[in-house]
Amino acid sequence: MIERPLALAALLLAVASVPGLAQTPPKASPAPRALITLEKGGQIVLELFPADAPRHVENFTKLVRRGFYDGLRFHRVEDWVVQAGDPQTKTLAADDDRVGNGGPGYTIKAEFNDVPHKRGVVSMARAQDPNSAGSQFFIVVKDSAFLDRQYTAFGRVMRGIEVADQIVGAARDGRDNPKDRIDIKVRVVG
Repeated sequence: MIERPLALAALLLAVASVPGLAQTPPKASPAPRALITLEKGGQIVLELFPADAPRHVENFTKLVRRGFYDGLRFHRVEDWVVQAGDPQTKTLAADDDRVGNGGPGYTIKAEFNDVPHKRGVVSMARAQDPNSAGSQFFIVVKDSAFLDRQYTAFGRVMRGIEVADQIVGAARDGRDNPKDRIDIKVRVVG
């Protein structure tokens, strides 16, 4: 009786050692990506972090797929950050006091995490209430540790950080709005 189990074990070992017959663990799916294209030229590729901020990534990609960000503009620019995502930038002048206060009509709960706000990190903008993020996002162009665990980081720039640097260098008004429109289109690419 012992011969049968030994023969079966030997057969299983032989099958497992044949390439293609042994089961390999599934490959982890790549992180979702988004592509921001500036109307006047330039692209920024984002890698999103669903493991760190699942609701924010889901919200962002849902808005992207709906075309929510298309035609919006970067409306806040400082030496450390560029920000977009206010739907009011489609219709209001850059110097209108309402610019920077718009959103999708709802908010999402914060997902503060351990992703440090280093150069290239993408995070959701919000008001004083930690659970007030909706559609506005920003790209950090200088390390900004003061934002850590205060804002939900949900991605990073993979390529095109120099485009964000160019936006920082654009002429601005007294409210840190670019004087010239910097319109965008955003697509999910992975």
